[in-house]
Amino acid sequence: MSRVSSPRPTDAELAILRILWDRGPSTVRQVHDVLGRERPSAYTTALKLLQIMTEKGLVERDERDRTHVYRARLSEEHTQRQLVRDLVDRAFGGSAAKLVLQALTSKHASPAELREIRQILDSARGNSASGTERPEKRPSSEESLSEAPEGAERS
Repeated sequence: MSRVSSPRPTDAELAILRILWDRGPSTVRQVHDVLGRERPSAYTTALKLLQIMTEKGLVERDERDRTHVYRARLSEEHTQRQLVRDLVDRAFGGSAAKLVLQALTSKHASPAELREIRQILDSARGNSASGTERPEKRPSSEESLSEAPEGAERS
């Protein structure tokens, strides 16, 4: 099964995608209004970015009405997974464990976040025991995370 791939969005495009994920389908005016709260820009800037994003396949445009409505083509979760896969490959040599360890040592994780991480690891351990996990030669994430890195709280 092949992965649906789309171009990696720029920071400005991600800002627009976040608006579309939060608000749902939106007009250029609506996107521009939300963007303007963070940093003032021209309406035509939002319009041009949405046009480029349409060409790149990041958004879809509904042209049925006079005012075009844009929506994200892929879900937030799908886009995040795609960006993380790319980051893991480019910056961490394909090691998800290195990414997680770096994330936990770079930014404080709350006790709730650590509990959620532990639940994911426990679930992965259960999948491994049932034989449904993909075999890999790298150390498993739970082995690498069995000891919390400096600065991370234990629950």
